[in-house]
Amino acid sequence: MRKYGLAIAVVLMALNDSLAQFGRRTPEQDSIFARLQRQTRADHQNMMAQLGIKALRPGVSGNPQDANAANRDENKVNSYTLPDPLVLKNGKKIKTPQDWWQKRRPEIVEDFEKEIYGRLPPHIPTVQWKVVSSKDTVIANLPIKEKILRGVVDNSSFPSIKVEIELLVATPRPTTKPVPIVLEFGFIQSPFGNTPPVMPIGLGSAGEPTWKEQLIARGWGYAIIVPSSIQADNGAGLTEGIIGLVNQGKPRKPEDWGALRAWSWGASRALDYFETDQDIDAKRVAIEGLSRYGKATVVAMAFEPRFSLAFIGSSGAGGVKILRRVFGEQVENLASSGEYHWFCGNFIKYAGPLTPSDLPVDAHELVALCAPRPVFISSGSPQVEGQWVDAKGMFLGGVYASPVYRLFGKKGLGTTQFPSLGTPLVEGDIAYRQHAGGHSTGPNWSTWIAWACRYWGECKYF
Repeated sequence: MRKYGLAIAVVLMALNDSLAQFGRRTPEQDSIFARLQRQTRADHQNMMAQLGIKALRPGVSGNPQDANAANRDENKVNSYTLPDPLVLKNGKKIKTPQDWWQKRRPEIVEDFEKEIYGRLPPHIPTVQWKVVSSKDTVIANLPIKEKILRGVVDNSSFPSIKVEIELLVATPRPTTKPVPIVLEFGFIQSPFGNTPPVMPIGLGSAGEPTWKEQLIARGWGYAIIVPSSIQADNGAGLTEGIIGLVNQGKPRKPEDWGALRAWSWGASRALDYFETDQDIDAKRVAIEGLSRYGKATVVAMAFEPRFSLAFIGSSGAGGVKILRRVFGEQVENLASSGEYHWFCGNFIKYAGPLTPSDLPVDAHELVALCAPRPVFISSGSPQVEGQWVDAKGMFLGGVYASPVYRLFGKKGLGTTQFPSLGTPLVEGDIAYRQHAGGHSTGPNWSTWIAWACRYWGECKYF
């Protein structure tokens, strides 16, 4: 019951704004939400106390009418200097892939782990995958095999916390050999009924098949992993989930992992399962997600070398957007009690007393950690999605990662000029497209699939 109650509370917290807007929140939901807020603020204050921080700079507002509105004007963007991903801390420039793997990449990984996303604990409990159900069914008249699995985490070291990772896997039927698969951070039918996402994830464009239909029609499979079944999406849950289990219910220390790293760890455990499934080609697995799950997608791709491709949707700040760039959401927002749980505690200090310019790394180096594997950066239009996620800032994350791809003989974005809406930059191993829709990867799925065919092949329809 402890696990289920927390999961329900997570959903309520995520949907608070929409429930309040339409008047559907019950007194019980109000009570749960208020409790979560109190616990989150207390945990946030605990971390600030550990860091010796008395106050943080306030974040900007997404409402352009507010006095502290986020910058939306390119003419007001600050000047900044980024760390060079090809220059060692001793000032020497690396010149070979071997130097990248042996010298520069470890430096960048260390900075991201210590200052932004946190370190994986040395001993994380094992996961045992169990098939809950398996059935033959159809999607858009295409036959598939659909399985629901639970990844049961060994909690013998602290039995009061239970973690079961929820995973759905669908592969086309019939198949003559293992198929590629796309793993999405998303939502599936849960014990609590249909759990709606925080934002629309993976919706199809008007007149287009859904992302699932497009993949199955290609002869590929799809999978969905539920992040909240790994780690709650709030600070109140940091003493539960996989983080709480490892810490035996105690609060985090400043270098401990946050939710983004925990979610990406869960995606790696799904990969472990894929390697045992005869229907899946575990050498061709892509990772995809939107918004906060777009952040988790690039983190998973950066730290898990087994992922073949990435589809990073509107990840914004904390994802592939340049953090030093003053446009849209800022570090101060990420370090607030609403979002700090995505990161390690040390990250909070860059909202006071330090600044984003003091960060030893920035988002372009997170993209660079994915090299030489291909990544596709997706965004919506400023008119529909808005400018909070900073489409150009995400584009620049790809631009400044390109030199590392070229070090491997690969092709980066191929331009430093921000493209017009709808222009696909898909000739390189870093790809980018800003679609005309809203906060969704949906309108970019067909472009991503065509781009992915260059790497995976087998692109004929049934």
